[in-house]
Amino acid sequence: MRAMQSQAPGEPLVLVELPVPSPGPGQLLIRVAACGVCRTDLHVVDGDLPRVARPVIPGHEIVGTVAGIGPDCAGFALGQRVGVPWLAHTCGGCAFCRAGRENLCDAARFTGYTVDGGYAEYAVADARFCLALPAGYDDLAVAPLLCAGLIGYRALRLAGDARRLGLYGFGAAAHIVAQVARAEGRAVYAFTRPLDATAQAFAREMGAAWAGGSDAPPPEPLDAALIFASVGALVPAALAAVERGGTVVCAGIHMSDIPSFPYALLWGERTLRSVANLTRADGAAFMSLAARVPIATRVVPYPLEDANAALAELRDGRIEGAAVLRIAG
Repeated sequence: MRAMQSQAPGEPLVLVELPVPSPGPGQLLIRVAACGVCRTDLHVVDGDLPRVARPVIPGHEIVGTVAGIGPDCAGFALGQRVGVPWLAHTCGGCAFCRAGRENLCDAARFTGYTVDGGYAEYAVADARFCLALPAGYDDLAVAPLLCAGLIGYRALRLAGDARRLGLYGFGAAAHIVAQVARAEGRAVYAFTRPLDATAQAFAREMGAAWAGGSDAPPPEPLDAALIFASVGALVPAALAAVERGGTVVCAGIHMSDIPSFPYALLWGERTLRSVANLTRADGAAFMSLAARVPIATRVVPYPLEDANAALAELRDGRIEGAAVLRIAG
């Protein structure tokens, strides 16, 4: 099978030929149709994250069909369409897992990071962590829901019932969250790179009531802000934009250092918190929601062998919506 592999941090992916993997006990072999290109993939490839098991095949927004079923794996059929998200495995027995917080499991494994992912023609995955996908989405359109959508959904739920919602960094996650928030009757305020008129126009197209640079104040105080950009300096800016009693949620797996800020920005019972990974319950709830809203994902397709180009354009902020590798179909 063809695969794009990360062999050294900071180096371009390499197109390699590998044997088709065999599913072990409890695993599915998946013929990959599409795989989203996520900012976390950049952090894996660029070496921002520790403990990368190189060589590794990135990609954790996998859409495909079951091509093989390992032993002790019930409830799946050959040809069935499934999704594979970031969370690949948890121990099931630690205090976090027992408390329904498997996203914090110390023994967790992650697709495209500590196990091979979906920048390939085939992938294997723990069947227990595969997700049923909503009807009405083609393979390219549904791929971004598997991380950009899921992490955005978890971040939105941590913001509570905030009616005035700020989104910092208007990319793959924000363009999905904006649609969910609008469907729930919330007002969305989008913050982009300063002077990025294209991204601001895209945000307004996705339902934002206001769009401006991240260096500008919103037209009214926010009840909550979700930060999707991996820029630590946005944390004080978001705290300054949030009303007393509001919440700022950092939704990325990696962020540059947060600069010091005056206590006055946090005072007033403002809350600053992060999102870590996802749970299978998040996946089931969000896929059900996506079937009802529905969400119109904006995707930019690339062939598998152009994965480096997709990552470069994502790194430079030139993707409107979400990049997705078209692998089969």
